[in-house]
Amino acid sequence: MPTNPLPTNPRPADAGTRAVRIANCSGFFGDRLSAAKEMVEGGDIDVLTGDWLAELTMLILARQKAKHPEAGFARTFIEQMRQVLGTCVAKEIRVVANAGGLNPAGCADAVREVAAEIGVEVTVAHVEGDDLLGRIAELGEAGEPLAHMESGKPLADLGTEPISANAYLGGWGITTALQAGADVVVTGRVTDAAVVVGPAAWWHGWERDNWDALAGAVVAGHAIECGAQVTGGNYAFFEEVPGLEHCGFPIAEVEADGASVITKHEGTGGLVSIGTVTAQLLYEIAGARYPNPDVVARFDTIHLDQQGPDRVRISGVRGEPAPSTTKVAINYLGGWRNGTTFVLTGLDIEAKAALAERTLWQSIPGGAESFDDAAAELVKGEADGHGLLYVTVIDADPDKVGRAFSNRAVEMALASYPGYFGTAAPADARPFGVYWPALVGAQHVPATVVVEGETTIDPGAPIDGGAPIPPIEVAEPATGSIPGGPTESVRLGRLIGARSGDKGGDANVGVWARSDDVFAWLSAFLTPERLAELVPEIDGLVVERHDFPNIRSLNFVVKGLLGEGVAASLRFDAQAKSLGERLRAAEVDVPVSLLADI
Repeated sequence: MPTNPLPTNPRPADAGTRAVRIANCSGFFGDRLSAAKEMVEGGDIDVLTGDWLAELTMLILARQKAKHPEAGFARTFIEQMRQVLGTCVAKEIRVVANAGGLNPAGCADAVREVAAEIGVEVTVAHVEGDDLLGRIAELGEAGEPLAHMESGKPLADLGTEPISANAYLGGWGITTALQAGADVVVTGRVTDAAVVVGPAAWWHGWERDNWDALAGAVVAGHAIECGAQVTGGNYAFFEEVPGLEHCGFPIAEVEADGASVITKHEGTGGLVSIGTVTAQLLYEIAGARYPNPDVVARFDTIHLDQQGPDRVRISGVRGEPAPSTTKVAINYLGGWRNGTTFVLTGLDIEAKAALAERTLWQSIPGGAESFDDAAAELVKGEADGHGLLYVTVIDADPDKVGRAFSNRAVEMALASYPGYFGTAAPADARPFGVYWPALVGAQHVPATVVVEGETTIDPGAPIDGGAPIPPIEVAEPATGSIPGGPTESVRLGRLIGARSGDKGGDANVGVWARSDDVFAWLSAFLTPERLAELVPEIDGLVVERHDFPNIRSLNFVVKGLLGEGVAASLRFDAQAKSLGERLRAAEVDVPVSLLADI
């Protein structure tokens, strides 16, 4: 592909003199369709962004593209552009979205078609270079084995061909496209924060080694990437959130030094508080160092302030030079799966579940051991009297896990436990994918930026890291004291909030306290061993704990809880979304003095 220097167009007249208002309108592929219109028409914004891509989404798009080569991007984004593109042009709102998925060029063409339909002129760019599927052999010859990040096994030993392999690009390709005058930028696989980092760097004219500013933008991007999850959605203390039935989507006002204010349009539902922002900052992270292709953001330096109603300022974020590698999300087809769910009610829930499981396996030649893998999980409600027995099987043979499996569950309907019923009719097997996370040298995956047919290669962040930076200063720990005295048995969630999610085959659960004294107690109380006691399915797994006293938080990473990732997981909650709430429901002995103000 030829490479030409792109034109450099002037930024808006007030760019760099004030914060850039970057609005999110999507946290996943399938989010609220009306959100783009709400954000564009609800108040002043400079950039409309969104996140359509998750690890599972890339697998879905790969299967779509295999059937229809012109597919592979988020069609819902095109429908949103049909609703708002004319207004965006009139208001000079730039659009930056990763909705391009596995076909950013096709997505860009679809945007052009919408522009032609509604009669507006726009400059559309797309960013590619993330798709490594056709380059795996080349990368291997260059010394990049794409080894699994957990097992260390090289991709060459997999024994089957991947169906997708996409590196996580950073924000500098987006910046280059905006500098060239793009009104709309669609990308393939970039990091979730890149759609904020790129516009912020363009707006403020940052240098590529302005690590602190870039790190601040990464944190702002992480805060708003999941849409309404930072404005009160899925919040532990949901009863405090007004208008939760229709949350407003978030805005990050990113300042010239990388500090930001997280807010939302006035008059919309939801809440932006230190609690809602903390909850989202803890979502799907690991330790203090949060690597992105553009910078490593230090989450142990984040400082939060409530500036006013629905306005939380994030400041003090420090950044370290960008890593020399970037993550690659690889998916391959792992076989076939099926499942059935037995509903259990009334008395003797465990005994009924045991009878259902015995009956099902005895009806299948060879039982559970006849499949490549099988699992049965009993999920009970908060009080006795109801539960779900979730049974899943996977195998390389679709016939074994098709109706030959699901029909056996239906045949039990009149010959098993009292109150028997299921949740769905018998189903055929369906294919599942397996996630293979790897690293690749950043020098191998520069972004290709295409603006209306003109192409350039953007190298991204400085690979050599630039000049050394002074040691990072971290926030002082919370200064609470651990109280003594009498205790009372209460639900842990009376004292703490929690949010959990998936990180490939791992899960994370972040917890936070709302006072220094509660955090001091929490830090001493909630060890990895205690976590395993309170959430029994964690027992026996490796658990890492990371402390963030600057935001009164702890983050736990549970290694291997989800097996080989969301698509292949046999767990009832394959994305670990409920893990935090299960922890909060546990009964623990708490000093009575901590309960006085709750």
